[in-house]
Amino acid sequence: MNSQIFTRITISLPVLIAVFIAGIQPLHNQELSSPECRLTKWNLPTLANPTKKKLPVLISRVPVTCCQEDVSCLDQGIYEDKKALLQSIDYSLKYLQTPRAIAAYQKSEITRERVYQSLQRFRQLLISTKSAQALQAAIEKEFVFYQSVGRDNQGTVLFTAYYEPLYLASRQPTKEFRYPAYRYPPNLKSWAKPHPNRLELEGADGLQGGKGKLKGLELFWFRDRLEPYMIQIQGSGRLNLTDGTQTTIGYAGNTAYNYRSLGRSLVDDGKLPLEGLTMPIILDYFQKYPQDLDIYIPRDRSFVFFEETYGKPAQGSISVPLTPERSIATDKSLMPPGALALIRAPFPYINKSNKIEHRLVSRYVLDQDTGGAIKGAGRVDYFLGTGEAAGERAGVTVSNGQLFYLLLKP
Repeated sequence: MNSQIFTRITISLPVLIAVFIAGIQPLHNQELSSPECRLTKWNLPTLANPTKKKLPVLISRVPVTCCQEDVSCLDQGIYEDKKALLQSIDYSLKYLQTPRAIAAYQKSEITRERVYQSLQRFRQLLISTKSAQALQAAIEKEFVFYQSVGRDNQGTVLFTAYYEPLYLASRQPTKEFRYPAYRYPPNLKSWAKPHPNRLELEGADGLQGGKGKLKGLELFWFRDRLEPYMIQIQGSGRLNLTDGTQTTIGYAGNTAYNYRSLGRSLVDDGKLPLEGLTMPIILDYFQKYPQDLDIYIPRDRSFVFFEETYGKPAQGSISVPLTPERSIATDKSLMPPGALALIRAPFPYINKSNKIEHRLVSRYVLDQDTGGAIKGAGRVDYFLGTGEAAGERAGVTVSNGQLFYLLLKP
């Protein structure tokens, strides 16, 4: 391992929080409304059969109305980027007409037709209404909310964020650009299972892939070990190439292993305490002990392959472009993909002083992606866009909130 690796690292805070999520404590919700309002408006409704041992993952309820002097229930940014939201809706509508969508909804109690009609009607309301308040009033009349039971059966959902990183890369290996990202192996389906793990594929130092099954599959080379690894975690990347051109790479497939975070491994080994663990602390650890990357990256047995996408925007698991701040990733056992949702949590924003501040907001989003670390009813990953600013925000997104799916009344 090059002991000078961190003199060239460009990721800084722009690192997907899911990489370290095991050790980071979520922010508490900002209390902009009274306790009574928060209890009756945002928490799960009182169930008719509270003794039932196993709850469904989604609970039908009336829409969330606004509390007095609490604007956090409104999507205040909706009319600043209406065009982007409309485009994201159109992507979901297009997906819902595909054979993939038909297959995805076959086992769901919620029909594809109802999701499609709900999106169409929401789109009409978005065009016809002139304010967030008017849109909210129309939704309260026409829609049912289906709230996730969360990770505690009380509606608490942990939010993280992801983004598309921008890195410098080379089409050819050099002394400086040594760490590859790899193409999808054309014979992967014939590989014996269990698949070779990360250590077996690329070695402890990440430089041995050309000696085994990955030989000849090198796609691009990077200066630092963490960069292709971060792209594996985030699923896509935008590359400035050494020849002066720019391109993109996207997810093409993976080996059959579950993802394991660096943060969890460090905590398990007693290297860092769970309480108070933050991304800067983790990065500081690897700055002090860069050789430990050769220990902890191989512990993530999963491995992701890529394809060059020639400048296309980052895509979600349903093969539609992700829309910054309007696309989310969830566990699809919760709801088949493409549906309209409302999320509410404290999210980071860069203020006029170029500082990060958290604001409690509601956002209408489309469920268009999945993630290796996004499991169960209590997890949502929120797409924040491309580049450094999006990465800085993604790196400090970790908070508790609520998730609701919106469907037209039957």
